[in-house]
Amino acid sequence: MPDRRIVSAAPQDDDLQFEVGLRPRRLADFTGQAKLKENLSIAIEAARVRGEAMDHVLLYGPPGLGKTTLAGIIAAELNVPFDQTSGPVLQKKLDLTGILSAVRVHQVFFIDEIHRLFPDVEEMLYSALEDFRVDIMVGTGPGARTHSLPLPRFTAIGATTRQGLVSAPLRGRFGLVLRLNHYSSEELKEIVHRSAGLLNVQVDDAGAEEIARRSRGTPRIANRLLRRVRDYAQVRADGRVTKPVAQTALDLLEVDRFGLDEIDQKIMLTVLEKYSGGPVGLNTIAASISEEPSTIEEVYEPYLIQLGFLDRTPRGRVATERAFEYFGIQPRWRGNQPTLFSQ
Repeated sequence: MPDRRIVSAAPQDDDLQFEVGLRPRRLADFTGQAKLKENLSIAIEAARVRGEAMDHVLLYGPPGLGKTTLAGIIAAELNVPFDQTSGPVLQKKLDLTGILSAVRVHQVFFIDEIHRLFPDVEEMLYSALEDFRVDIMVGTGPGARTHSLPLPRFTAIGATTRQGLVSAPLRGRFGLVLRLNHYSSEELKEIVHRSAGLLNVQVDDAGAEEIARRSRGTPRIANRLLRRVRDYAQVRADGRVTKPVAQTALDLLEVDRFGLDEIDQKIMLTVLEKYSGGPVGLNTIAASISEEPSTIEEVYEPYLIQLGFLDRTPRGRVATERAFEYFGIQPRWRGNQPTLFSQ
């Protein structure tokens, strides 16, 4: 059946279009997240056997790990229509009412950034998810009446990078709550090889491994780096992506051996040099590097914590001993306070 998508009016940029073209269409083609895939495959097969709509699904985890891709895969595996929107787009109750009134039997309705729904819109979603109806207020004042619009059974899939901001009543209406974790280098190497095949780019094992190692555990970044390395290989080399070609291209992009980019390094050097390794507050770091606190917390910190460079404590962010060693900064203690000098 043909897909129908409800999307923001904002145009897609080249990187997003590039990424969409590389997304797997079936669960068997989706690399990594083995436990999550097993849970999904069981739920999908059970829904198919019973001829029912699948349970609602909440996917959470850092950006770029495949939440939107999985939503599309679920619809494809169930062979049902797929509609898509996002939390910020649904600004009024009427926006949600208009979308839900067009929902078809067993279809998948995907809401990205579900944690950013407005409270009144979220409340309307409760009855849609639990009772498959929408309550519409007709009229105002003493003569106002509530009409219930029944909905066909459908599957809602919510995606969020911040599960803690999804309210408990909304989270409780999802039958499956699944976390996506960062990918290993081996899994990313497999993704790089698959994407290179789709792009008709020759990549040897060592070249794919180099790209994977610097991809921050994120397929979206791996595909973006592959695109940049491909450009470099075609212009400055023979078109083949080898380890030396990948190293030179990624060094030119200032992506280091752990995948740390300019912002990552600014965050760590701010904590290490300006604030002696911490503790330092998130807002202070954000002001120091002219970046939004939410961007630091959602995009950059999870990977720095995964690498073991940064810790979150009740008093603020603290750099680890491993971070001091990696950045070549030696802590020196005077009394109870460290002072630093660069090696």
